[in-house]
Order: sequence, then structure tokens, then C-alpha cells
Amino acid sequence: MSPSDVHAFPVVSVPPAVGESAPDFHLKDQHGQVVSLQDFHGSRNVVLVFYPFAFSGICTGELCEIRDNIAAFQNEHVQVLAVSVDHMFTQRAWAESQGYEFPVLSDYWPHGEVARAYGVFEEQGGFAVRGTFLIDTDGIVRWSLVNKVGEARDFSGYHAALKTLVQA
Repeated sequence: MSPSDVHAFPVVSVPPAVGESAPDFHLKDQHGQVVSLQDFHGSRNVVLVFYPFAFSGICTGELCEIRDNIAAFQNEHVQVLAVSVDHMFTQRAWAESQGYEFPVLSDYWPHGEVARAYGVFEEQGGFAVRGTFLIDTDGIVRWSLVNKVGEARDFSGYHAALKTLVQA
């Protein structure tokens, strides 16, 4: 399979709609600690960021954008959680090499289970596409954006959506 072939793969499942409950999950972060969406209910909103692969160009750029502007994405009201199908040890090496201090979660096994629940798993390619979900303290999806394979995120809309979410 050539890199251009990956662009032809469709995402099979459907993401949760705005206003629906976000699927809960239990995933290990880059330090082996289990993180659950339920951990943040009642206390913090969550920016859930799915990405295809650690150590890839676009993904590194996107998570560095979050890292370099962390105050715009994460504070006492909002927690960033990044998710890919990479193994926990790969996530750790990548997070340490890039200085990511937010949780980088491994959806490695069962492979892509959480990405499937959020409608962002690309079955033929075996990876998560770029999907972002803003989830409120009640576990409800308040904003989402799913990008096509190979299409980088545009962070301009995130800031407005986050501001609205935190003020709600």
C-alpha cells in the first residue's frame, strides 16, 4: 500500500453527535496510568483529540501546537486528552521527545476500540483519523470536528468552542 492509497479509506462508524453522551473509556496514558472520561465528570471539560500515529509529521505538528499554546487548551476548567492506536511505550517515547505533559492515551488493545466508539477509526488502515471532541463536565459532546485523512486540523474554531464551553 502506498501513502496515497491511505487517503481512499473511508471511516465506517459515525461519531457521537453534539448533544449526545460521549462514550466512556479506560485507556493507559504514556506513564501506564489508566485514564477514564468518567474521571473528569463533574469537574473538568475535556478536549479529546484523536490522531493517526505518533512520530508522524502532521500529528507531531498538531500536538506541538497544543503543547506550545497549552493555556489556550487546558486549564482548571479543561483537560486535554490525546488518543491514538499506538502502543503505550511508543506514546511515552513520543511524549517525552516532544515535551507533551498532557495525557497521551493508547488505544492499542483492543485495537482502536475507543476510536471506533467515537466514529474515527479507519478500519482498512487500522488507525484513528483526526477527530476532536469537546465534552462537558456532564459527559455530553458539545462540539466536534472530524478531518479527512491527511487533512491537518485548523485550530481557529477550537478556541471559540472552548470559550463557549467553559462559560456554559
